[in-house]
Amino acid sequence: MTRYIAPSVLSANFLDLGKDIDMINNSVAHFIHYDVMDGVFVPNISFGLPILEQITQVAKKPIDVHLMIENPDPYIIPFKEAGAANITVHMETCRHLNSTVNFIKNQGIMAGICLNPHTPVSTLEEILPLADMVLIMSVNPGYGGQTFIESTYSKIEKLRNEIDKRGLKTLIEVDGGVNYKTAKKLFDAGANILVSGSFIFNSDNPAKCIEKLLHV
Repeated sequence: MTRYIAPSVLSANFLDLGKDIDMINNSVAHFIHYDVMDGVFVPNISFGLPILEQITQVAKKPIDVHLMIENPDPYIIPFKEAGAANITVHMETCRHLNSTVNFIKNQGIMAGICLNPHTPVSTLEEILPLADMVLIMSVNPGYGGQTFIESTYSKIEKLRNEIDKRGLKTLIEVDGGVNYKTAKKLFDAGANILVSGSFIFNSDNPAKCIEKLLHV
């Protein structure tokens, strides 16, 4: 099964962001994960379009944008134009999720659907065939460095079984509490993409940390 690592720049050093992007560019990471928080849907505010536009100028890896915001629809085109290769929206924030996902795909980029820890996989039943990716939150969104929620493994297994049963190519991404121990279990459960922020950027050698996560 395909495996990818997506370092989250939410945990990067903003005083020397270019250095951290360069590290990702030269690592075995596949994506750069970019968390957008509005202080409404999640209890934190992160960053928006101007920083993404600057990252895009130097990034050599696809930028995976996660919109943790209310009413994401007006921001899809701006984030695509700023450099997003993938845009993920939350099941919990989209009143007309089918339309939102189709709108993202019509921009010529990948469309992801995110589920918070309390949202069951069953809510994807009708829309799963439209999604290029499903992002499973293994912590409550809003802050880095949280404790991993153990029920995530069974949630991924349920989703993997449903994807395989339908013969879909939908990727499974996981965000929150990813480290060497959880990474192996997450890949074994059926995940394809692991997002990791503080664990990577707080390590002594972030590039080697990414490589070790990929090959646990």
